[in-house]
Amino acid sequence: MTTMESLIGLVNRIQRACTVLGDHGGADGTLPTLWEALPSVAVVGGQSSGKSSVLESIVGRDFLPRGSGIVTRRPLVLQLHKIEEGQPEFAEFLHLPKRRFNDFSLVRKEIQDETDRLTGKTKQISPIPIHLSIYSPFVVNLTLIDLPGLTKVAVEGQPDSIVQDIENMVRSYVEKPNCIILAITPANQDIATSDAIKLAREVDPTGERTFGVLTKLDLMDKGTNALEVLEGRAYKLQHPWVGIVNRSQADINKNVDMIIARRKEKEYFANSPDYSHLASKMGSEYLAKLLSKHLESVIKARIPSITSLINKTIDELESEMDHLGRPIAVDAGAQLYTILELCRAFDKIFKEHLDGGRPGGDRIYGVFDHQLPAALRKLPFDRHLSVQNVKKVVSEADGYQPHLVAPEQGYRRLIESSLNYFRGPAEASVDAVHFVLKELVRKSIGETQELKRFPTLQTELAAACYQALERFREDSHKTVLRLVDMESSYLTVDFFRKLPQEVDKTGNPSPTLDRYTEGHFRRIASNVSSYISMVSETLKNTIPKAAVYCQVREAKRSLLNHFYTQVGKKEGKQLSQLLDEDPALMERRLQCAKRLELYKNARDEIDAVSWAR
Repeated sequence: MTTMESLIGLVNRIQRACTVLGDHGGADGTLPTLWEALPSVAVVGGQSSGKSSVLESIVGRDFLPRGSGIVTRRPLVLQLHKIEEGQPEFAEFLHLPKRRFNDFSLVRKEIQDETDRLTGKTKQISPIPIHLSIYSPFVVNLTLIDLPGLTKVAVEGQPDSIVQDIENMVRSYVEKPNCIILAITPANQDIATSDAIKLAREVDPTGERTFGVLTKLDLMDKGTNALEVLEGRAYKLQHPWVGIVNRSQADINKNVDMIIARRKEKEYFANSPDYSHLASKMGSEYLAKLLSKHLESVIKARIPSITSLINKTIDELESEMDHLGRPIAVDAGAQLYTILELCRAFDKIFKEHLDGGRPGGDRIYGVFDHQLPAALRKLPFDRHLSVQNVKKVVSEADGYQPHLVAPEQGYRRLIESSLNYFRGPAEASVDAVHFVLKELVRKSIGETQELKRFPTLQTELAAACYQALERFREDSHKTVLRLVDMESSYLTVDFFRKLPQEVDKTGNPSPTLDRYTEGHFRRIASNVSSYISMVSETLKNTIPKAAVYCQVREAKRSLLNHFYTQVGKKEGKQLSQLLDEDPALMERRLQCAKRLELYKNARDEIDAVSWAR
């Protein structure tokens, strides 16, 4: 096989692999697809211009549906693969990957059936292509795209938009800079009215990508010829025009072999008084070789840019594979190690939130600096220590025998009942810290990229963390309530010793002063309020210490300890269940791996062919 055949054959293989994998370009969708970066040939022409006959002549096989009106209703991506002489010819469809067609009449039927599957037995069109590969010793390596024929009028059974729809579909292929345009025009039609040439001129005004093909030369009126066009005088292109003589309808009806048809075509040009001087540059065989040679030169010129695209895409795919994670080992020990590594990755992010490396931990400080003081200020001490309530509590504490000096029992009851109000803010602070920690667990799991692959492990890990946090909250509740109870269990005696004593009119302490005046109860309320304020300041400092010690500190030290113990007891099957990935993610990794392999193979093969040149 020549270098040219190797190069074009390589492009064919890469394009086919891209099609099989549904390659859609770079990982972020910004790069063109490898398919689009590789050149191909689009066959464009009006309806009944002879497109099908040209394709069959190039292939050397009768395999395309025929009929009047619009026959090609879906793009046909035709890849020709040259094989060694003596090997049997066969065809394969992308949608039937395990079936080989040796009978080309069945290929025609499958094209028709596959078209009908999508469009129905109507005259509708579809932009979704049919992919067909033909392997034969009698073809050149080439990728041809047969497009629906351009038309000017919608016929019965077609929407009014069919004319524009077909043009838009054809234009979407031929406007790509790597597309070579094979513009088919019947010789018995004025070149100025050629739909194919008109469209080619619009998308390729310089004619660098356009090859003009004149069909039906044998059907021109007697005494006329197409030399003005073929010699480039009527409409000049960068590449030479090629004339084609299709099989006659009688030959088609008689199933005349394509090899015989090619021989007749050669004889026509060799014996024609008008075209014999051009005979060596006419005919379907010459056209195939001309396209193949041009394709080779285009590929050679584009190799640096194609290689650059491939390398850039490989880098993106490698990055995506790292992001998605590599496949999981089946060994239980390796799976346990993987789980522990994932847990450590989560734990690291969780601690970063608490320690300030990531946002969120500051909300715990907000509980202590804002929520707790605000809750303490809102406690109903004004109502509880009103003169009326103080009198009521003191009187009840005295019972049947009023106090003689200071109402100690009344003081104790007032203080103890006041201290009970601190239980609410204390528990609320613990609950608020618990809520923040739960939220940070949820956030940290979401931010641990390695965990995204394993929804089951995420769920189990979250549940284990929440259980641990609940245990920490219970311990913290007990501790802060114990702080409040400690204040109730032993009052600070020095505080009351330092209080000013009630005095009589002479200014001396008086144990006999009336103990039931309003001023007396107001002083009691004031004294108790002062004591409660002192305790409030103490609890405002000790409740945060208890919450941090019991909840935050433990969360940093032992959040996953119980989970580690439970995981260590699991068998291989249970570990596998924890590492049961999201099916969509597994499919994404599989497709990414296949595309990565495709691009690496393409790079290696292009490099090998480039060095062989």
